[in-house]
Amino acid sequence: NKLLTGIGYISYPILVLLILLNKQEYFFKSILIPAIGFLLLTFIRKGINRKRPYESLNIQPIIKKNKQGCSMPSRHVFSMTIIAVSWFILSPVIGSLLMIASILLGMIRVIGGVHYPSDVLVGFLSACLWSLLYFV
Repeated sequence: NKLLTGIGYISYPILVLLILLNKQEYFFKSILIPAIGFLLLTFIRKGINRKRPYESLNIQPIIKKNKQGCSMPSRHVFSMTIIAVSWFILSPVIGSLLMIASILLGMIRVIGGVHYPSDVLVGFLSACLWSLLYFV
């Protein structure tokens, strides 16, 4: 969980720098699209305020978390997915590897007891749909 999340957060500033140097026409999009999407997703999940599996099912999560609610949709998966899609602009290979990492992260978050499968699926699909703004 921490390793995959870290890969996403390290790869994003590298992406923005490389876009600035190589594909300047995508520079503002590479900052605004993920940022606005993250903020919108945060607002939506606060409105939904779905309980997390460890709250509803009274289980001990493998991934330690003290947060209550805000399970739907997964921001971790949204962030990793939108970073992966963003990388496709420069490198389809790196974008594909990060997309695999996003899918693995979603699985780990479910197995870890902090999200339901629907939470990660909605986070993933939201990022894929929001990423279409790159091509508008």
